[in-house]
Amino acid sequence: QVQLVESGGGLVQAGGSLRLSCAASGRIFRSYAMGWFRQAPGQEREFVAAITWSGGRTYGAPSVKGGFTISRDNTKNTVYLQMNSLKPEDTAVYYCAVGEPAMIVAGTAAYWGQGTQVTVSS
Repeated sequence: QVQLVESGGGLVQAGGSLRLSCAASGRIFRSYAMGWFRQAPGQEREFVAAITWSGGRTYGAPSVKGGFTISRDNTKNTVYLQMNSLKPEDTAVYYCAVGEPAMIVAGTAAYWGQGTQVTVSS
């Protein structure tokens, strides 16, 4: 089992920044990637970004490239999502997830966090 705990969400004005954190505990395979998804009200959950265990490869949705950066600290089993130049359309619940890279990029995961709300005001 893997437990994921997100933090760092909140309310920010358009153009502002937030950094989300996700701390993982439990049995995490080195083949796993860690990633972020988001779900806005009335919309389906969508993939945001992912990073491999080694940190050597990252994946990002076209809608967030240039504004969001994913990174990880394996000494802390933590993945981060730095979000800059936020827009009102980035408002959503953001979920941390772990799983095989292909699984994450395809839109699913082996384990999910409980989610953290990000609200961007105009």
